[in-house]
Amino acid sequence: MAYYGFPQYVSVAEKRAKAQKSLEKLRKKNPEIAPVIIEGRKLARTWWGKAWNDNLESYSDYANRLGRGRSYVRRGAVLDLRIAPGKVAALVQGSSAKPYRVEITVQPLSKRNWLAITSACEGKIDSLPELLAGKFPKALAELFTVQGKGLFPAPKEISLSCSCPDWATMCKHVAAVLYGVGVRLDEDPALFFVLRNLKVEELVTQAIVRKSETLLKKSGRKSGRIIDNGDLAGMFGIEMETEDKE
Repeated sequence: MAYYGFPQYVSVAEKRAKAQKSLEKLRKKNPEIAPVIIEGRKLARTWWGKAWNDNLESYSDYANRLGRGRSYVRRGAVLDLRIAPGKVAALVQGSSAKPYRVEITVQPLSKRNWLAITSACEGKIDSLPELLAGKFPKALAELFTVQGKGLFPAPKEISLSCSCPDWATMCKHVAAVLYGVGVRLDEDPALFFVLRNLKVEELVTQAIVRKSETLLKKSGRKSGRIIDNGDLAGMFGIEMETEDKE
């Protein structure tokens, strides 16, 4: 019951319990449901998760609207979150009995920016695992995150939608999902490249070529010698495409 036009106060514990009850109900219908779970006080722990959140908070369009989203994602309100190429789909428990549906679409990175980034990465990334672990030179970190030219999307490249009755472009449910994406990137940084529709292997291809040439020179072999794909895969932590011979 509301008093004097204000909604009735509901404690955080009650909201958590409501979200948990909804999650259990959804799990019976879909055992594969993937809730966003925050462990500890930090919303993100890895370079990719932190960089995603920092990017959101760096834009004035979003900075003033994200606060309530943080509280929502912390208490387990994001019941399901899926990342696909250019799209995020989620279910968020709000004041309604039925979870709200949130959809976020992200425009692809421009070819011009992608070419500039891949060129700048030449010889500066040692392996795919290290890239995904955020282990690369500071200069690349700055390049990846620069507004308008980096890997991370600007607000104008993101479209937001929620089934809740809130008139705001970014409601608290959408904000919670945006932070939930950061959690997913902690769990699997490769999802960032899935979301942006990019081939992560292209960022390390030039590094592989440059390193292989250096190794050949040090070993005294001619640069024209071919290194087996299997050796490259082991050296640089990346799967090389091969053609089957008939």
